[in-house]
Amino acid sequence: MEVYQHFRKEEQPFIDQVLSWKDQVERSYIPKLTDFLDPREQEIVQILLGTSQDELQVEAFGGSKYSERKRMMIAPIYETLTEDMFQVELLEASYPEKFVSLEHRDVMGAFLSQGVKRKKLGDIMISEGKVHLLAAREVVPFIKLNLTSIKKSRISFKEQSLTSLIVKKEAWKEYDKTISSLRLDTVVKEIYGISRKDAATFIQKLHVKVNYRVVDDVKFQLQAGDMLSVRGKGRSKVVEIRGRSKKDKIKMTAAILQ
Repeated sequence: MEVYQHFRKEEQPFIDQVLSWKDQVERSYIPKLTDFLDPREQEIVQILLGTSQDELQVEAFGGSKYSERKRMMIAPIYETLTEDMFQVELLEASYPEKFVSLEHRDVMGAFLSQGVKRKKLGDIMISEGKVHLLAAREVVPFIKLNLTSIKKSRISFKEQSLTSLIVKKEAWKEYDKTISSLRLDTVVKEIYGISRKDAATFIQKLHVKVNYRVVDDVKFQLQAGDMLSVRGKGRSKVVEIRGRSKKDKIKMTAAILQ
């Protein structure tokens, strides 16, 4: 199919899923609500459905305008969409910050250990002794009943209004780089200021993600718009490929999350 040529091979199953959603809505005239999608998945939905559809509309909501993970609604153009239709709920729990140090991965691990699928969970925020979790409405009763401890700390989740959500505004700092290639190990080396050997080690140990998925191939070719994360070193993204220099080096603009 011609549409596949604009995407990576590993994205094809998700493309098929999106096209299936489109057909479903067009046949039934009933809005389709997705699970939580990461930003790359949201971008694919918008590319496939959001710009050239005369009969469909596509909207996204994840709790606030700053949410990273969002549910999306594919609906007939005449349908009036409201935030409540996205069925996003905020759960809040407190923990003894003086005695327990919680990180995102601690909370995520606790949820996954209970059998909750990642696609049912939105963003997780931890600040000043509070954990805020955005979740699909249908799993809220299960979470409240079963998730009673994180990192040996007793915890109790209660539903709260979305207006009380802890909001983190991300700040990115851009840098212009000149690199020899768009190989993953080369780009990681340049962005994070480490050796090529260390970059390769991070990748081979499955500590590097591209567009929210682990990539273990040092030769993986990056492109503009790709989001990277390296365990323990934070997140970055390839903002723009600006062509080549006189010495035939690739001119790239990258950004690092501050």
